Amino acid sequence: MKEEISKILKMMEEGKIDADKAGELIAVLKDKEEKGKSSNYLNKTLKVRIQSNESDIVNVNLPIRLCQAVLKAGHGIAANIPEAEKYVKDIDINLILEAIDQEVEGQIVDIVSGDGDKVAIFVE
Repeated sequence: MKEEISKILKMMEEGKIDADKAGELIAVLKDKEEKGKSSNYLNKTLKVRIQSNESDIVNVNLPIRLCQAVLKAGHGIAANIPEAEKYVKDIDINLILEAIDQEVEGQIVDIVSGDGDKVAIFVE
């Protein structure tokens, strides 16, 4: 992007474009770069790992593109299923959704319950 900005500034120095047009072009470049970062993030995966003290193991991999809808709907459903409720009751879905909005990577949730159940959620 630095090269493109230099070209824009050179065009302005040469009088080919005015300062307003140069500002607009630089803003478009910055916007394009930000969208590129977001699209790379959308190709990542949200991974949920749950292990109960009774040796039950749950591994869920969700593309970030689907996470917001699935998290909002899925948590409510899981919370109403007696077998699943104990695993999801302590997960703060809003925290996870905020982490996705902020493009956080790495581990975002790490829970170990008093009876040994473990929940880990991370983005890779």
